[in-house]
Amino acid sequence: MPATLLDDAPRTVLSRLFTAAAQEGPALLALRDRFGGEVDASLAAVAADAAAEIYMPVAPEVGRLLYLLTRTRGARLVVEFGTSFGISTIHLAAAVRDNGGGQVITTELAAAKAAAARANLAEAGLGDLVDVRVGDAFETLGDLPGQIGLLLLDGWNQLYLPLLRMLEPRLASGALVVADDVTLFAEESRGYLEYVHDPANGYVHTPVPLDDGVDLAVRL
Repeated sequence: MPATLLDDAPRTVLSRLFTAAAQEGPALLALRDRFGGEVDASLAAVAADAAAEIYMPVAPEVGRLLYLLTRTRGARLVVEFGTSFGISTIHLAAAVRDNGGGQVITTELAAAKAAAARANLAEAGLGDLVDVRVGDAFETLGDLPGQIGLLLLDGWNQLYLPLLRMLEPRLASGALVVADDVTLFAEESRGYLEYVHDPANGYVHTPVPLDDGVDLAVRL
């Protein structure tokens, strides 16, 4: 069966987005330095505004990993924290289409980024599979239509643990949880990693040494 990820439309959009994102390394590091440590709710909007023009993408190899994991899991409901311009979302939606259909629910605090992501997804021919929700993830992800097959955490690393704890009741048995940028934002990811690495909390995990650090866990 052909892979949607290899179709002309998704490939063209991803090529354009990856090319643009490749220029932003210094801006991303400056953002990390400015908002490192704890980011509480009062700073979330400020941080989102500061990142409004920064792609903060997954690397191409991480995108392919997301596609492969979603396909292998056969996930029909995928949830993503941190849409940005939709690079990771395109990979997830392509996999859901190849799984026979379903939905990607993704959330983004910056309205301008959400609008850009919708346009990119439509251009890639995948907009019908994605529900882009704008606002605080603790509110936008409060209403889900089923059990989560794969959860991607790719927003503010300081929020990974509380968001995971909120969504745990909606994780299917065997659900995959993918956390991005855990090396780049090592201190900010510490609490999350300690939690999923403790078998008493119901996960088996492995680090994936790609790009800025990926942690992969499965819900038992």
